[in-house]
Amino acid sequence: MRTPEIFDAAQDLSDAPRTGGRQTPKDAATLILTRVRKGAPEVLMGRRAPGHVFMAAKWVFPGGRIDRSDFAAASATHLPGVEMARLTREMAARRARALALTAVRETFEEVGLLLAEPAPVASVAGPWREFRAIGALPDLAALSYVARAITPPGRSRRFDARFFMADARALLHPEPTAGSGELDEIAWLPLEQARAVDLPAITRFVLGEVSERLAHPARPLPFVRMVRGRHVVEHQD
Repeated sequence: MRTPEIFDAAQDLSDAPRTGGRQTPKDAATLILTRVRKGAPEVLMGRRAPGHVFMAAKWVFPGGRIDRSDFAAASATHLPGVEMARLTREMAARRARALALTAVRETFEEVGLLLAEPAPVASVAGPWREFRAIGALPDLAALSYVARAITPPGRSRRFDARFFMADARALLHPEPTAGSGELDEIAWLPLEQARAVDLPAITRFVLGEVSERLAHPARPLPFVRMVRGRHVVEHQD
């Protein structure tokens, strides 16, 4: 069994240097899509455009901030009970469901992939308009909650990010598109090859977690944050 990745605090500071400002972390969600090709696991990743203030030119998983519309968006299925139980130890059930929907919506916006089930075309306002116009509803039952990380204080952006995983077999369409343009390159990368590209520290850590979780799905949930000026990783059942 591979030894889990150790979080690299020094690289994390290099990825996003301190700016001195005070910001409250914003809720965000990320989706890690996996598949197997020629017997080897692959993950879907995208490279952030060089002009971004935060994590410029880094390879990341699709994701982003929660939106007000995520609290009211419809879905075809519900989060599995064990995943909802993990999330509701941290927040109300309504917000937990909204974050799962954030991960699905942001993945569609950034890479054009639908973690969804077919549904009648519907006309809705706001960020879910294009998703529903295709004729799809989010498939939350395909999600597993696998990690949490809070950006340290003093950074230009701060997020309280929840990382979800899903098998690509749950996608309506198997290949990514150009998406919104936030990512200037999108690719399925073999897990070992993904470790070699330019990754933020937290993404590298989560890649190690993905490798472990593919073999051991019931692993305790890692929570990465800064406590009294030091990065810590806690594991929660």
